[in-house]
Amino acid sequence: MRLYRVGLFTDTYLPGPNGVATSVYLLKRELRRMGHEAWVLAPEMPDVDPREEGVVRVPSVPYPFFENQRLAMPSSRYLPTEFEIFHTHTPLFIGIWGARLAQRQHLPHVSTFHTHLEKYAHYIPGVAAINKYVGIMQKVCQAFYNRADVVIAPTEPVKRLAESYEIEREIRVVPTGIDLELLQAAPLPASPWPSGQRRLLHVGRLGKEKSVDVVIRALAEIRQEQEAHLALIGMGPQEEELRQLALELGLLEHITFVGAVPYEKIGGYYQMAELFLFASETETQGLVLWEAQAMGVPVVAVGAEGTLQGVDEGKSGYLVPPGDPRALARRALELLQDEALRQRFSEGARRFADQRTARRIAEQIVEVYDEATWLVQVEPRRLKIPFPRLPQNIPTSPR
Repeated sequence: MRLYRVGLFTDTYLPGPNGVATSVYLLKRELRRMGHEAWVLAPEMPDVDPREEGVVRVPSVPYPFFENQRLAMPSSRYLPTEFEIFHTHTPLFIGIWGARLAQRQHLPHVSTFHTHLEKYAHYIPGVAAINKYVGIMQKVCQAFYNRADVVIAPTEPVKRLAESYEIEREIRVVPTGIDLELLQAAPLPASPWPSGQRRLLHVGRLGKEKSVDVVIRALAEIRQEQEAHLALIGMGPQEEELRQLALELGLLEHITFVGAVPYEKIGGYYQMAELFLFASETETQGLVLWEAQAMGVPVVAVGAEGTLQGVDEGKSGYLVPPGDPRALARRALELLQDEALRQRFSEGARRFADQRTARRIAEQIVEVYDEATWLVQVEPRRLKIPFPRLPQNIPTSPR
């Protein structure tokens, strides 16, 4: 096995509570365990130790429209070594920096398609309207990922999405690994669930794209037949709106807003939960679904995009139609009211998640690095599509 000096370029990283940050952290750790020299280049964050092993923090400023997101100001003076592989994880400032460095140095560029950016356009003022008329998010993705030598998609649906964007590079399906060792080692927290209540869990950002309101409405349906309490782990701009919804539905005392939880501690909540509920329609793979199942927690989730491959339907959990809290509640009640069935699903969840260990996934990614290295050697002048310019005249939406 060839050992590489790898730069992992990302605009989001721990302690940010999201799947991209977790994915990059696990990949860096496993690559280093395998003997590679792997570095993460990410925005600086307040109250984060800048001396993290294998991490270079690039000066940044806060992005006012998306909490915990930073806008980095890259410079080559922050590069810790001469990389042999540039692996980008976001098509933003640091990701574009990595792509340009790879092109300038004629070195392999691998990029992971983590996020369906169109679903996040509402966090950039004005872009949602522009995207409606000219598809700017699709054009940005097309330009960025066509600058890579190989694109990694975490699931088959994401590969098809990338192909629909006319991304013409080799696309390899490699899912994100899960850190079973760390999840199992997490200490048990003070329980957010009152005694005698069925323990329901949701982990994810409290943002519009995660459809947490559907989970709350499902809880209202569940509680008509079963004493249950929901713990929501995560933060986001919708928190107050979700609290108001819970108040209107008479559920405020039956929901615990836990807030952000460090990644090394989140396993304790999975260990205590009985059922995981998830309603997001925007996932490229739904990493939290895999984490829950790895800890033996059956899942009831919306069957959309990346989550379609994140549940072994009828064995580790159930998939329901998007935007249907009653369907979510109905499937949840099946498992809550039949303990033998829930236990079978718990065992099935562990078996299903076993295929996603972080080490196994890192080995697959190194094979992609080998492929990208070979491609650069045989096609040193591959066409790179320029980044699109914003149109000068954008139609305004009618009032």
